[in-house]
Amino acid sequence: MAISANNLITESLSGKVGNVIFKNYGNKTIISKYPNMSNVVKTEKQKENQLKFKAAQAYAKSIISDPAQKLAFAKTIPKEKKVYHAAISKYLKEN
Repeated sequence: MAISANNLITESLSGKVGNVIFKNYGNKTIISKYPNMSNVVKTEKQKENQLKFKAAQAYAKSIISDPAQKLAFAKTIPKEKKVYHAAISKYLKEN
């Protein structure tokens, strides 16, 4: 793992490039290899939570894909919140 602080080249990088991950924390960029999750065995609860979150994402995508629904939903949340994130939160709280 490498740490780069105040570097003009890496300061705006985040995400995966090939087999390398770039993460930003404050003014530092952390560079690490992509994690190998192939040997991880998930519990039943983790699998249930993944399915629940997948359904929440589908719900949020359905709201933001319809402009009228998105506008109506946006009126019910604080201005600083994103409609997508608020919809996921609402779905997870209600289900």
